[in-house]
Amino acid sequence: MSSPAGEPPALVIEAGRTERHYWADLWRYRELLGFLAWRDIKVRYQQTLLGAAWALVQPLASVAIFTFVFGRLARMPSGNEPYFLVVMAGQLAWQLFANTLGNTSGSLVGNSHLIAKVYFPRLAVPLSTVAVALVDFAILLGLYVIALAWTGTVPTFRALLLPLFVILTLLLALGAGLWLAALTVRFRDFRIVVPFLLQIGVFATPVGYRTDFLPNWQALLSLNPMTGVIDAYRWCLLGPGTAFQWHSLSLSLAWTLMLVVTGVWYFRRTERSFADII
Repeated sequence: MSSPAGEPPALVIEAGRTERHYWADLWRYRELLGFLAWRDIKVRYQQTLLGAAWALVQPLASVAIFTFVFGRLARMPSGNEPYFLVVMAGQLAWQLFANTLGNTSGSLVGNSHLIAKVYFPRLAVPLSTVAVALVDFAILLGLYVIALAWTGTVPTFRALLLPLFVILTLLLALGAGLWLAALTVRFRDFRIVVPFLLQIGVFATPVGYRTDFLPNWQALLSLNPMTGVIDAYRWCLLGPGTAFQWHSLSLSLAWTLMLVVTGVWYFRRTERSFADII
């Protein structure tokens, strides 16, 4: 039933409406999604001494450590680019993935007061956390552009394809994050497990070295879905000597598709019980 002009739309309550109109309701609640995203951004940098500079401290420290360990001590090859650029390209991908996954996995528990009182499509909560990860990514990407100018490295046309791989990174992290967000509601142990897995994952992922110089290990490294993503970032951001790794990227695409489909399915399956358990 339509509402008279100037009045808010009527809310129709009927059996099964939530299931039939879930995705339409998610679009209707887009303002809430935007509010949650803006709130998370403000909370992250509010009452901090360095503000947005904190988005650079951790990745830059990681870049320095990886450059020293792999570039100086292990003497891993970097091609024609400075080694820290190789690490920064990998850190761009990893930071976006790790921040999105970490924020998404704990998003429902972190908004338990809202979920327990008000109805809205719960998928809006994990989706809203992407904004914070994108802000951190944009800050680090700006620093990478400055590093390119300082070293005199000129990116090729392939840099224009970077947004496609940014979307791939977000989808991969969201697919896994939806699983973990739903599981964290029931098993709070995942609030400890996820940061631990991310700490280990950075060493099991080729953030600090190039896989194209390790042909004997490429098949094993490709089992990690982030390997193909990081290889794609380096193909976009480094010089023309960087080869495109079709095998690792195809596995990353397969992992992403599987995690997104099953993640949405499991999230939707368990969503009704969130308010009762949380």
